[in-house]
Amino acid sequence: MKHVVVTGGAGFIGSHVADAFIERGYRVTVVDNLSSGDRRNLNPRAEFIETDIRDFDIRPLRPDVVSHHAAQMDVRKSVADPVFDTVVNVVGSVRLLQQCVEAGVKRFIFASTGGAIYGEPVYVPQDEKHPVNPLSPYGCAKLAVEHYMHYFREVHGLSTVALRYANVYGPRQSAHGEAGVVAIFARRMLAGQPVTINGDGGQTRDFVFVRDVVAANMAVAESTVAGPFNVGTGVETTINSLYLMMAKLIPGAPQATHAPAKVGEQMRSVLAASLRKPDVNVAEGLAETVDWFRSA
Repeated sequence: MKHVVVTGGAGFIGSHVADAFIERGYRVTVVDNLSSGDRRNLNPRAEFIETDIRDFDIRPLRPDVVSHHAAQMDVRKSVADPVFDTVVNVVGSVRLLQQCVEAGVKRFIFASTGGAIYGEPVYVPQDEKHPVNPLSPYGCAKLAVEHYMHYFREVHGLSTVALRYANVYGPRQSAHGEAGVVAIFARRMLAGQPVTINGDGGQTRDFVFVRDVVAANMAVAESTVAGPFNVGTGVETTINSLYLMMAKLIPGAPQATHAPAKVGEQMRSVLAASLRKPDVNVAEGLAETVDWFRSA
């Protein structure tokens, strides 16, 4: 039986990835410090190690595959404390990569970022050849890890692949902290509370359903492709359109209010879906997501 370690496997995306590996017949070990993850997301068939990625030593486990989702994921926190962000997201990841070489890991999958790496688009949709101009320490850290992955692949022979996620949404997404706009809107609208749209709402994002993100992870888990690969839909959705679609799913939701635009907020973000075409469109994904938030 093949063995995979999923770091951040109690989190939103990581827990879905862990579930998929279990369904594929893998032995799964989840590593998470529960700073943003939730025990309720853990699959009962997975082994769980509660620890920080900075303190974790993967070598005794000697897994076949590592799916690295553990991260300091708050862009605002990365701006406020870039050193902390670097220690977690860069140093923690490089330690893990070195240990993977020493443990004989056969495949290393890295959860990277699309919009935060590319910055404001020079052209759309942004493909993997688009200039990389990160505008946050978080984006800088993800790009740095991709460079380290290239080093470990070329010099040490570690099979690595980076998946650059667009704006992921779906069941289990937290509506607290640096959460996605879909989760924030869903929680507030279902509670009868107004939502706030920053700026005029014309800014666009590429919303990709978590099941399509999981499918992308499974597509590269047993291959040797190196990437990086975008994981998006190629479809732009304005925040105003997102609110209207969700309002149709939540009758009686309060009217949205507008606040001043966030300084430096990216106005457009849409990724070319080069690895695989998504199976779930935004309307379908939002309906499933709202149903989950309603029941949760």
